[in-house]
Amino acid sequence: MNLNKKLIIAITILLSFSSYGQTKVEKNEKPPNIIFILADDLGYGDVSSYNENSKIKTVNIDKLASEGVIFTDAHTSSAVCTPTRYGILTGRYNWRSTLKKHVLQGYSKALIKPDRTTIAGFLKAKGYKTAGIGKWHLGWDWANVEKGKDAVDYTQKIKNGPITRGFDYWYGFNGSLDMAPYVWVENDQPTMVPTKFTKNTDYQAMWRKGLTSDDFVHEQVLPEITTRTVSFINENAKNDQPFFVYMPLPAPHTPILPTKEFKGKSGLDNPYGDFVLMVDWVVGEVIKALDEQGITENTILVFTSDNGCSPRADFNQLTTKDHNPSYIFRGHKADIFEGGHRVPFIVRWPEKVKSAKSNQLVCTTDFFATIADVLDVKPTDTMAEDSFSFLPALKIKSSLTVRESIVHHSINGSFAYRKNDWKAIFCPGSGGWSFPRPRDKAAIDSLPKFQLYNLSSDIGEEHNLQDEKSELLEEYRKELATIVLNGRSTEGEKQKNDGPETWSQLSWMDEKTDD
Repeated sequence: MNLNKKLIIAITILLSFSSYGQTKVEKNEKPPNIIFILADDLGYGDVSSYNENSKIKTVNIDKLASEGVIFTDAHTSSAVCTPTRYGILTGRYNWRSTLKKHVLQGYSKALIKPDRTTIAGFLKAKGYKTAGIGKWHLGWDWANVEKGKDAVDYTQKIKNGPITRGFDYWYGFNGSLDMAPYVWVENDQPTMVPTKFTKNTDYQAMWRKGLTSDDFVHEQVLPEITTRTVSFINENAKNDQPFFVYMPLPAPHTPILPTKEFKGKSGLDNPYGDFVLMVDWVVGEVIKALDEQGITENTILVFTSDNGCSPRADFNQLTTKDHNPSYIFRGHKADIFEGGHRVPFIVRWPEKVKSAKSNQLVCTTDFFATIADVLDVKPTDTMAEDSFSFLPALKIKSSLTVRESIVHHSINGSFAYRKNDWKAIFCPGSGGWSFPRPRDKAAIDSLPKFQLYNLSSDIGEEHNLQDEKSELLEEYRKELATIVLNGRSTEGEKQKNDGPETWSQLSWMDEKTDD
């Protein structure tokens, strides 16, 4: 090898390392604690560090953003609750499960199969103490539920809940905060037998009529989750064993119920703004607990949302205050448009990661592979099939492939495929709750079957270029079909999707787009 060639190789190696600030966890280092805070229906534009025009000042989330990496192109795998939670915990696209559209209810059975490894189970096997505190919304099996919801025996333990899906400790409830039954479950055991019925018919504070335990007070659920999470941190901070806390909040989802201390605090004349500030307070309490225990440096703290903001926030009223929860994006929760699934996503790890802003394409399913990469462990072929490590975006050296494309999914099960600046949508309209909705038949029938947008020049998804770029649309259709049929989007052995091999929302697989 001549001198010039040696010099080129040396420079290449040097440059490849200089772009990274840190290496992963070394063998003699204690693995980091990990906390994942998942807000519920929080819009991208509700966080002031993401929206320069936000009228809600989220000072604690902003502090987190200023100390960590703020991702600007992060997405949930679905535009609604249950599917996104499935994707986070399994690292697998939600539509590969048996749930092909919509969400589960409070009496629904377990969605995650017993043989599916969750990130909690993965970390538990690596020596972590794992805890989940908050809203599950992935179904579990109430005792005697097979005879109907009125026959449920609340004196008995549930089955196939968080404890059997990898968590050492669980405290929370099954559905959303507006879905009965309103019963706390701690480590598989209901804490009380519900004996009364409650409901709220207020538009924004609505919850459905249902059985309610005396110890379950809707307004106090968010403070209760916060108190228990802080207690878990305090109790485990000094242990040699690292911990993982999954903290899925029930806010600012309906019922929108800010406590007395937060009512009117946002100045928006809308309880939604006050409830967002309460979510911000939760983040501040977690940050404070880590600081007080002296474990901030080696704790990975992730904050994100499960989908875009719900129309229950009252977009029209917020517009009068010059606040847009969807920022500059089209649509909102449930939609295939960016407002449905683009979310704030912040990662802080002071010991290894410097503050920065990243435009790396990220999906919430990527949490699994990233944490595995941190620990330098490779998931097996049957784990985390749609999860890519984003460690390079944190400037931590990794040899793994980064995400280059992503699949989006709306509440009615419609698909979209994004790669580079282009996004192909395989349905007309929103596929969700904003106009034109699937039920707006006249409007839907007047539209092309598919949509294609260039997000670099048209972030509002207003100009459908499916005619002008028909070859690209066809190329994306084929790529998405391959991802569906392979049972995975990452490298590895092909896997099978759960349920039928094909379903109605895959009709586009048989329709060439350039005919």
